[in-house]
Amino acid sequence: MSIIDYFYKFINGMGFWQFSAGQIIMIFIALVLIYLAIKKNFEPLLLLPIGLGAFLTNLPGNGLLDLPVVQMVNNLPVFEHSGGLFYWISQGIHLEIFPPLIFLGIGAMTDFGPLLSNPKTFLLGAAAQFGVFSALFLAVALGFNLREAAAIGIIGGADGPTAIFLTLKLAPHLLGAIAVAAYSYMALVPLIQPPIMKLLTTQKERETVMPPSKTVSKKIKILFPILVTIFGVLIVPPAAPLLGMLMGGNLLKESGVVERLSNMAQNELINIITFFLGVSVGLTMTAESFLRLETIKIIFLGVFAFGFSTVGGLIIGKIMYKLSGGKVNPLIGSAGVSAVPMAARVAHNVGQEANPNNYLLMHAMGPNVAGVVGTAVAAGILIAILG
Repeated sequence: MSIIDYFYKFINGMGFWQFSAGQIIMIFIALVLIYLAIKKNFEPLLLLPIGLGAFLTNLPGNGLLDLPVVQMVNNLPVFEHSGGLFYWISQGIHLEIFPPLIFLGIGAMTDFGPLLSNPKTFLLGAAAQFGVFSALFLAVALGFNLREAAAIGIIGGADGPTAIFLTLKLAPHLLGAIAVAAYSYMALVPLIQPPIMKLLTTQKERETVMPPSKTVSKKIKILFPILVTIFGVLIVPPAAPLLGMLMGGNLLKESGVVERLSNMAQNELINIITFFLGVSVGLTMTAESFLRLETIKIIFLGVFAFGFSTVGGLIIGKIMYKLSGGKVNPLIGSAGVSAVPMAARVAHNVGQEANPNNYLLMHAMGPNVAGVVGTAVAAGILIAILG
């Protein structure tokens, strides 16, 4: 080959000539996600890596997801091609490693004290799963099979790692759309929840001031993750990876004897895994898998699931308000979704709008962390039944 031939080969190999209309649309969507993360501060720790992954995977000819090519030489495997960088990184999702490790970090950052000081708020976390199962049945009505519908329904739990974990088990081909919907609606909690909260509660209910939470002993805080793991895993074995890591991380925190490990889980580990998880999810957002009618349905069903999860928590909150003689502010029921701590802050802010002397944050944290446990258990139940 002459120098000119090599030059033409180089020019013809450029990605400019390989763009499809679908890839251009997906790059635009990726840039929108990046814009929302940077300019609007919508869950930037999640949306920015997802947007980056979606941007990279839709640049033609990048080779980031190329499969490794292996040949046997003298009965030994030899890599003819090692595979793309992100092919190997994304195995953390496909091998179901990243979501449980995220839960380890979440557990290490979570204080179950508000929940343990008022165990009745467990009901609010359970009630928020109403949206999961409502969306499941609606998804079936819209033409999805049961496994796909279950993966879509879990968006209502507002827990990205759980949504990814369940989707990988039941409907991996929907991973990109479900992950983006789950994380997007988590970011939009301050926009979605307040109108529903104000519609379903009265001014008097929103003004309710709750008494201070009781102090929980260290002994109870240590026993709690152990007992929840024992009973949760024995009742719903498929929930073991999520529940075990969540409670294991919390045990690191509450034990008080492994501060270095607790800090590692809360900081370095969860930061690294969050980046790799987000980028890996974004890499699944190819034009072929994302630009389909099913994606539009999933986006619609996601907001339905999230909205009905908020409704379920508020309804039980109103019942508790009546039964307690007006001592429970029903707004804390909206925090039963797993978006920690954003949902609790939203409940607190709406309560303060009604009554500036209202301080609901710690009370709302009870159902908020209960929602994390409830969503993990709901995912385990769905895997046990449909997996």
